[in-house]
Amino acid sequence: MQDNRQPAAPLLTHKVEPISNGLHAIPMLAMLDPQGKPYEQAELPELSQDKAIKIHHAMVFTRLLDERMIAAQRQGRVSFYLACTGEEGAIVASAAATESLDMIMSQYREQGALVWRGYTPRQFMDQLFSNHLDPNKGRQMPIHYGDKALNFMTISSPLATQIPQAAGYAYGQKLSGQAAITLCYFGEGAASEGDFHAGLNMAAVLKCPAIFLCRNNGYAISTPAEEQFVGDGIASRGIGYGIKTLRVDGNDAMAMYAATLKAREIAIAESCPILIEAMTYRLAAHSTSDDPSGYRSQKEEQIWRERDPVLRWQYYLQQCGWFDQDAHHQWQSEMKNTLLQAMKDAEIVPVAPVSSMIEDVYHTPPWHLQRQLTQLQQHLERHPDAYDLRCLGEGE
Repeated sequence: MQDNRQPAAPLLTHKVEPISNGLHAIPMLAMLDPQGKPYEQAELPELSQDKAIKIHHAMVFTRLLDERMIAAQRQGRVSFYLACTGEEGAIVASAAATESLDMIMSQYREQGALVWRGYTPRQFMDQLFSNHLDPNKGRQMPIHYGDKALNFMTISSPLATQIPQAAGYAYGQKLSGQAAITLCYFGEGAASEGDFHAGLNMAAVLKCPAIFLCRNNGYAISTPAEEQFVGDGIASRGIGYGIKTLRVDGNDAMAMYAATLKAREIAIAESCPILIEAMTYRLAAHSTSDDPSGYRSQKEEQIWRERDPVLRWQYYLQQCGWFDQDAHHQWQSEMKNTLLQAMKDAEIVPVAPVSSMIEDVYHTPPWHLQRQLTQLQQHLERHPDAYDLRCLGEGE
């Protein structure tokens, strides 16, 4: 860790080629090389075989979910999807270092954290298909997950809104005496929003036990990092706000786990915020509405495919003697079938009734909303061929 009064002391001198076109003054924590072999100087954190395998399953599940839903979007079965592919190590391993009482606030590419917390295939599908079993009642776009029981705050579309919210929630945790933190994910593009600066400054001044985890994946949609900022990435901004800061190889799940584990320990013990910049890469398109071939080369993508975080972790498990190839193939085959069945089940569930649109804000909906609802229902009934009239029912 480092603050604004002393230079960083890297655990290792090895560095992955940086993404940002900055000063590169801040070193990067790395523990496993691309073949999953620990670097000579690395002091690996304690990690049981069961937990290591669970991390691998969560990363693989996330990638299988991405593959299934990108295909579903191409088939016209869902309207939109955002993949985590290439960033699973940064997300799953960091979530694995939290406790169940810790709040997670994400941007939109952190489905791996929900997988780690126990979100089921069917829960994913109900949200993605916006049916009446979706906790959002279909009011949000796909990938706007949320689960109160799992302490995962519902995702919001506008960039960076979760950052000041995380500072505030962490401040509440501090005032209530909880031994818990708020883990807030965002991309380096979101760090260009004003909410980033407001949130980090608030957390620093009020000493909020929050971990701000920036996924620096190289691109804000099609805008490369070097066209977003000139300084040394996002980590330098944390130092400017007096926040303990760490830069990590985001494709090294071991380093991400160790960094988040230590950050959580310090955040609680010293009641202070931590900024982690995970240097990673988005292998997939920004979303199903994006074509990355228009702004980056296949050669660039291939360089990062050779640093695949899922394969790197698998190689590590193999070296530990913890990876059973046959058992993994069987598990993966079963999980593909489970995802496919969950999708088929969710897509035939009716959507939430139109009447739910005016619920959950007022105890009794005001007259003008009731009038608008009546007008909408009459419109739907006048044009039965233009709409799915199941929305006039109450769902099942």
